[in-house]
Amino acid sequence: MELVIFAGGLGTRISEETDYIPKPMVKIGKKPILWHIIKYYSVFGFSKFIICGGYKINIIKDYFKNLKKKNNTFNIRIINTGKKSNTGERLKRVKKYVGKTFCLTYGDGLSNVNIAKLIEFHKKNKSIVTLTAIKPTPHFGRIIFKGNKVDKFLEKNLKKENWVNGGFFVCDKKVFKCLNKKNTIFETDVLGFLATKKKLVAFKHKDFWYCMDTLRDKRHLNSLWLSNKAPWKVWKDE
Repeated sequence: MELVIFAGGLGTRISEETDYIPKPMVKIGKKPILWHIIKYYSVFGFSKFIICGGYKINIIKDYFKNLKKKNNTFNIRIINTGKKSNTGERLKRVKKYVGKTFCLTYGDGLSNVNIAKLIEFHKKNKSIVTLTAIKPTPHFGRIIFKGNKVDKFLEKNLKKENWVNGGFFVCDKKVFKCLNKKNTIFETDVLGFLATKKKLVAFKHKDFWYCMDTLRDKRHLNSLWLSNKAPWKVWKDE
């Protein structure tokens, strides 16, 4: 089974880094977050990876070209899916590289979701797409008002957060039938459509998930990694 990784966006909210490199190449420890994602999936037996590149794609190509010289374990294809392509268009352009069922994720998110159980859940439910639903870590507490006066101040509480799409998808190749239009957006055009057709299911993940959206997020992930408390670090050091 292949893993497709969206890695072509501009990453404007972390422009301190992405003015110079694509967002998936921002480092956690001494390795790009893209490396961490590939390494995590490899624990579940994945060896074929398709990277949907675009913005500053040559930096990604150069990194994995050099990595391949040192370690030829992974089969990594880096496809130029366009600088201005939306996620649905990026996926459409790698159709010929995937099999009947494949995994899909973003190049900026880390989790300890059990990929084997996720795939099993997908097959059991016979859906076209399975997404991983998560409750994002709240950054702030909440204020409850009565008129203009503060009634309560609630501390950060994960249980009170709503379920959201955390990525980490499993897809049936039938999903490409939903990509007929030009430059579609996977999250709204495809997932929204499949939801109306009852062909989208959610695997609820209640443990660690984190997206590197800002410089603050990068620092948080680095602090976990450098303190040996990274929940996604499930492999043995080489």
